[in-house]
Amino acid sequence: MTVNLLLVDDEPDAIELFRQKFRGELRKGEISIRFATSGAAALDLLDANGTSEPILLLSDINMPGMNGLELLAETKRRWPTLRVIMITAYGDADNRRRALEAGASDFVTKPVDFALLKQTLGSLMGGDGI
Repeated sequence: MTVNLLLVDDEPDAIELFRQKFRGELRKGEISIRFATSGAAALDLLDANGTSEPILLLSDINMPGMNGLELLAETKRRWPTLRVIMITAYGDADNRRRALEAGASDFVTKPVDFALLKQTLGSLMGGDGI
């Protein structure tokens, strides 16, 4: 089964970093990654493609326009079962609390520990890791 990730981050470097860190899994077809550079673009992708496939949303919190917490609230309103992991450079307790209360499956701080993230993704998808 392919795990479909939607990464939302306004920093182009983040997109390239995820491609590099998941290079092996991408080649093997274990995951696919779509990218959106804003909360609005992520909602457009979800509207267009739906969430019927196994999908995980990974979103930065600090973005211009719709921030990650606003995106989380909107995705949970529209797609309550969608799994969302928040990623931020600001791992303060208030953001963590707000994200988890709003329905985030997990909260990851930057710099991202990709080994741990892969384990988390696998656990959320019902396995040991990807």
